[in-house]
Amino acid sequence: MPAQAHWVTPPAEYGILVPEGWFQIPLDPPKERDRAIGALVGRQFAGWDGVPVVKERLVGELRRWAKGAGRVGGVELYLSLLTLGGVPLASSLLVSLTPDGWPGCRTADDLARRLAAEVVELPGAGEAVRERRTEAPDPERLMGGTLSTTTVVYNVPVPASTAWLTLTFATPMEALAPRMVELFDAVAGTLHWQ
Repeated sequence: MPAQAHWVTPPAEYGILVPEGWFQIPLDPPKERDRAIGALVGRQFAGWDGVPVVKERLVGELRRWAKGAGRVGGVELYLSLLTLGGVPLASSLLVSLTPDGWPGCRTADDLARRLAAEVVELPGAGEAVRERRTEAPDPERLMGGTLSTTTVVYNVPVPASTAWLTLTFATPMEALAPRMVELFDAVAGTLHWQ
């Protein structure tokens, strides 16, 4: 696989490995997105016939969230269905594309200075700008959640183009945030161009 600096034309695709137990929702086209959301809710509520209102509300919330992600350049969304001792390990990954890049930022160093973030090396994708932050709870945005959210963002310049690929990981698991961040970093490390 060529190093980032050796690409003459932009790569056609990217690849990323996520843990088994994460569910992929493509954000476009809408039919595929809605089909994936229906499959996810059906899977999670298998055998629970007496909760149609809950299922309907969850489908609506997931569609609203996925549509919003699509409007800001989201390509695909992954949701963790993993559990530990019966406790859901809530986390997500939004992969998005900014075709026209960041104005005034041609390199990872340029963007890192703008965002006051760090530049890291991803083995299969080259330099990336990594940010980590913790946000106060926002029940409106997080389906009623009342825990702080830890977010790790990787902005990765797409070789031989002005585009940037962004990986946005998030978890409301305050007590497990350090371990979840290790997982997010490991997943980001699998990003590669094809």
